[in-house]
Amino acid sequence: MVPYFYLSPALIVMIVLIAVPITMVILFSFFDNVIINKNPTFVGIANYYDVLTDPIFFTALKNTTFFVGISVLAHLILGIMFALLLNSKYIGKKTKALFRVIFILPWLFTEAIIAILWRLLLNPNGIVNYLLQTFNFIDTSINWLGSIDLALVSVTIINIWSGYPFYMISLLAGLQGIPQELYEASSIDGANAMNQFFYITIPQLKPILLSLITLDLVWTIQQFTLIWMTTGGGPLHASETLSTYIYKQAFSSFQYSKAATTSVIVLLICIVLAIFYAKQQKGEGLK
Repeated sequence: MVPYFYLSPALIVMIVLIAVPITMVILFSFFDNVIINKNPTFVGIANYYDVLTDPIFFTALKNTTFFVGISVLAHLILGIMFALLLNSKYIGKKTKALFRVIFILPWLFTEAIIAILWRLLLNPNGIVNYLLQTFNFIDTSINWLGSIDLALVSVTIINIWSGYPFYMISLLAGLQGIPQELYEASSIDGANAMNQFFYITIPQLKPILLSLITLDLVWTIQQFTLIWMTTGGGPLHASETLSTYIYKQAFSSFQYSKAATTSVIVLLICIVLAIFYAKQQKGEGLK
């Protein structure tokens, strides 16, 4: 019983801060507009039907899929590239130190600051349009965050810029933990740099990569601040994601039960990802 006694404070905190809110949200999704109504009525799965037949929900789901898919893929590619660069033996220590400072900069800012910074950069009168016009890439200024065609792409690029350092740092630590004997032995056997990357580096980094991708998927699905502070999900739902959709349901339309319903759907998606990750980790452990 002694171990449980020491664990009890943490368990109590987890129950109060995690289990209770999740249970309440799940219960809210089965009632008619809780919080506003003093005596909400049980409506079963009616809220789920309303949400799943709402065209804006599917717009948000499609945008979220694009936003998450491109962000995670770009984070992975950039993270690997920069980690390999910083781990390269062909670059001096001072140069590596400089690159580390430059590459890690996006991770030093809060999401609110990043959103404000990029709103200034992508403003029709901002530095991005100025440079593009100066070098004759465009003739007139582009409203990057106010365009139906470009808003989602612009927000995705901002998210990519803000998130890749997490991959870079984690993968750099993983690269530095790979025994050099593996590369030396493969060189003797005639393996080139590409062979070493795909048959030594990637397999050695696989556990880290699985963890990073799973965490990034969950975090990016829940991304709210960057989107809300740059486009607000607009224009005309062009950059609407599940997170902004939930926020608007709750605090613009005051449909708290439907917001809870959409939150449960997002929770289920995250649970599926967590189960997939757990199975992959279990499979790695058995090898």
